[in-house]
Amino acid sequence: MTDYSEEEQRIIEHLRDQVAGGESYVRAKNIAESIGLSAKQVGARLPRLAEKSDEVEIEKWGRARSTTWRVTRA
Repeated sequence: MTDYSEEEQRIIEHLRDQVAGGESYVRAKNIAESIGLSAKQVGARLPRLAEKSDEVEIEKWGRARSTTWRVTRA
């Protein structure tokens, strides 16, 4: 894996599993619940991961109450 912190590795692994069957729409809260981090920790890392991840494509998709992220395979 590229230069990821331990938390970033957990997020990327979770996202890879999510998009195994195609694209997925996720929120930081849902990722956090699945991997044992806070929504704030996940939300702070997703924009950075969107720039540096070559394993999945992460795109800020919508913002209602919280940001929704569109995740696809790279």
